[in-house]
Amino acid sequence: MIFYHTERMCNELMRILIAPDSFKESLTAVQVAEHMAAGVRQVYPEAVIRKVPLSDGGEGLTESLTSAMGGVIKYCPVTDPCGGKVSAAYGVVENHTAIIEMAQASGLELVPRGKRNPMIATTFGTGELIKAALDQGCRTIIIGIGGSATNDGGAGMAQALGARLLDNSGREISWGGAGLLQLEHIDVTGLDPRLAETEVRVACDVTNPLYGPQGASYIYGPQKGASADMVRTLDRALQHWAKVIKRDLGIDVAGVPGAGAAGGLGAGLLAFAGGKLQPGLELVMDILHMEEILASGLDLVITGEGSINGQSLYGKVPVGLARRAKQYGIPVIAIVGSIGPGAGAVYQHGIDALVSIAPGPITLDESLSRAGELVREAAQTALRLLRIGKNV
Repeated sequence: MIFYHTERMCNELMRILIAPDSFKESLTAVQVAEHMAAGVRQVYPEAVIRKVPLSDGGEGLTESLTSAMGGVIKYCPVTDPCGGKVSAAYGVVENHTAIIEMAQASGLELVPRGKRNPMIATTFGTGELIKAALDQGCRTIIIGIGGSATNDGGAGMAQALGARLLDNSGREISWGGAGLLQLEHIDVTGLDPRLAETEVRVACDVTNPLYGPQGASYIYGPQKGASADMVRTLDRALQHWAKVIKRDLGIDVAGVPGAGAAGGLGAGLLAFAGGKLQPGLELVMDILHMEEILASGLDLVITGEGSINGQSLYGKVPVGLARRAKQYGIPVIAIVGSIGPGAGAVYQHGIDALVSIAPGPITLDESLSRAGELVREAAQTALRLLRIGKNV
């Protein structure tokens, strides 16, 4: 099948899909795709190029999906993890669909390193972002839940959407993971009724349960600023959260794979928004009808991300896309910022060639500052080599 594509490339205009993830800290997926296309056109100026920026459900989901679906980016002021204010972006696309990244409102990068504290960090802003989408008339919400600063089980989100989380005096519990230990009763009579008529699809790339040794607090709490003592407290709080949810709402979130994602926001979306947890990349590719694109007669797929290594086999864009492309016999080139240990394993999962953007010894700062230029040059180099290969 690959020989068929090679022969066709000799005689017809090349049909190329460019579908990268973002290069973290330097280029969005949309920008990466533009630079890749510019490099390709230096070698094949007449190529038929389709650009479909991708995301695994984390950083870049809003821009990638909104761009690919022809939507618009909107902004609204929401509560940040520490109780301040931040302007958060979300996408609105056709068919009353919203694209949300919880990290826009409740992300770790919104909190200075010295102030990170999941005991008090809240997902209230994520709830406000969901409410903004509902106010826009959206009745399908796609939400990526990577990169959180929080460990409150989605309690803040639920409060922003009208749920009352009450202590033994009938007052609202405090924000943050520690506040869950105050919880005595959940009252959902004021929960936004529009949620009942809204499909909430959750892009979730981890399978951690809500609590326990593999749960949200133990696995992800330390990177959010939790000490060992705090981790134990937060885990106990999430156990209590699950117990009260089961008692008052009749929903058992404790053992659901992915319930522990984003500090337990996965559980909160299940319990209060009827969310459906799905692997992020699979969700994105299904929404974008990737099977139809791959079946359209492509000659080449170019993908990429900031770094590729042995862990890229698990839910990352280049390998996930390559696995699908190989079902159609399409060659796949991955252009990446760095090639790490174990990267050779990707050759067994659909990627035919890895191309680093590094032109030689180069510092990280220089690589980040020149990322666009380097991506263009790497794409041009890859296509020149391809052109040589098809003439040999």
